[in-house]
Amino acid sequence: MPLSSQSFNFFHMVPIFTFVVLSLTIFGSNAQGPPSPGYYPSSKISPISFSQGFRNLWGPQHQRLDQSSLTIWLDSNSGSGFKSLHSYKSGYFGAAIKLHPGYTAGVITSLYLSNNQDHPGNHDEIDIEFLGTTPGKPYVLQTNVYMRGSGDGNIIGREMQFHLWFDPTQDFHNYAILWKPSEIIFLVDDVPIRRYPRKSDATYPTRPMYLYGSIWDASSWATEDGKYKADYKYQPFVGRYTNFKLQGCTIQSPASCQSPSVSPSGYGSLSPQQYMAMQWVQSKYMVYNYCHDPRRNHNLIPEC
Repeated sequence: MPLSSQSFNFFHMVPIFTFVVLSLTIFGSNAQGPPSPGYYPSSKISPISFSQGFRNLWGPQHQRLDQSSLTIWLDSNSGSGFKSLHSYKSGYFGAAIKLHPGYTAGVITSLYLSNNQDHPGNHDEIDIEFLGTTPGKPYVLQTNVYMRGSGDGNIIGREMQFHLWFDPTQDFHNYAILWKPSEIIFLVDDVPIRRYPRKSDATYPTRPMYLYGSIWDASSWATEDGKYKADYKYQPFVGRYTNFKLQGCTIQSPASCQSPSVSPSGYGSLSPQQYMAMQWVQSKYMVYNYCHDPRRNHNLIPEC
């Protein structure tokens, strides 16, 4: 499951009046969506069924497959997780996810790439993690990238955290990671929210990874730096997944294999319209950026 040694209470960084404005923006009836990215990569990639691409990894008794939808849940006995059948060198990895409403403090629902089972204690990871919350406060979507994590609490995380411009408990929304040799792009409903370029070999994950999803108890850090814990009087906590997208280069693919693009033809990276949409999201809904945290040792994150 995802590790996150640098998981921060964003209230330490954001003045309270900013939080109030953000809350009003998110929960207000006139919440505005982002400008159109102009290109919708999720429509270009055919969905696959869960059994075509995945298997249960842990907590099988807390996992239910209903046609094309997978439900996993956490209670006081166990959470649950799943794993792709193949390991990938690059690709587009996505799913539509619907989150649990109400009190979800301490609970993480995730979709992430990792090679932890191949390199225990020294692995790479690219994360989408939904940090549970308390009623009246929005979920935090945390993106993270790290390389050769030690697994002992000294992982150098590269977290960027966002609120969302919609309520992720009301319906399914598409979340995706594009991982290429040159860049990583995180997308929400086809809108890029973060781009992580490869600036050096030391700051970029290159070893093959599997795609995972899970729901688990991270009470020690997930909600306001561990202030609020998982409360099992609200169990079970449920995560729902559907519309799985899994297209890329496996470790068996030929060297000529190329991953799908998330940008219109003719652009090596994001188009200007996609950049504009990403900048809109980051200006209005980003609540933490590791590069802007004065408490971080910036010698350890030279890409900033």
